[in-house]
Amino acid sequence: MIKYFTNNFPIVNLYKRPNKKSEVVTQMIYGESFSVSKKTKKWFKISIKEDNYRGYIQNKNFSKYTKPTHKVNILKAKVYKLPNKKKIKELPFGSKIKVINSKKNFCKFFRGWINKKDIKPISFKQTDPFKKITLFQNIKYKWGGKSFKGIDCSGLVQICLNYNNIFCPRDAKDQVKYFKRNVNLRKIKKNDILYWKGHVAVALSKKQLIHAYGPLKKTVIMDIDYTIKIIKKTAKLNLGKIKRIQ
Repeated sequence: MIKYFTNNFPIVNLYKRPNKKSEVVTQMIYGESFSVSKKTKKWFKISIKEDNYRGYIQNKNFSKYTKPTHKVNILKAKVYKLPNKKKIKELPFGSKIKVINSKKNFCKFFRGWINKKDIKPISFKQTDPFKKITLFQNIKYKWGGKSFKGIDCSGLVQICLNYNNIFCPRDAKDQVKYFKRNVNLRKIKKNDILYWKGHVAVALSKKQLIHAYGPLKKTVIMDIDYTIKIIKKTAKLNLGKIKRIQ
């Protein structure tokens, strides 16, 4: 049986190699779990339970596997030492917690107290899986990022789908293979996912999309036709596939 641990820090970088100067390939947010295949004094080689992503994290005091009961439903949720008193940290959107107590408008979990309005039951799903995506508008672009501190294009897609209990691979190259239903550009509609080589965006309507866009260094809403033209002009890339998940 595989032994899992749970990340009990707001954001943890996953590195390509066991070196802080190595590339950050993704991140684990609070409540995500992992198995360890190799460990040293400073590093763990791991596989993330939620998406099977592999890499290295720094050796920290992680908790044993914890089954979550709730998840964060805002961009960043304040965590307090006591209900509404002395903020001690912030948890990013999609973080998963196990509620162990409640008091008035607050719930207690391993790391402190959180406002009830900032969380939803772990089984909660929205009929629109990308309803929360505009929370990330103007959040800075960060390669490997998955939070309000910085996010990349495929992380933006994954974090929204994972929040709605829909499995999604981490990288664009794997997402485009995983989602099977293809759509023609002329028939594009809200929530269709557009893929280029190494890039991904989500349609907000027939005319607009949202993506974490490296050249602009942030998550932006843009015209679909303009985006296709500018990526072809600047990156010499044609639009690849358009996928529909519902």
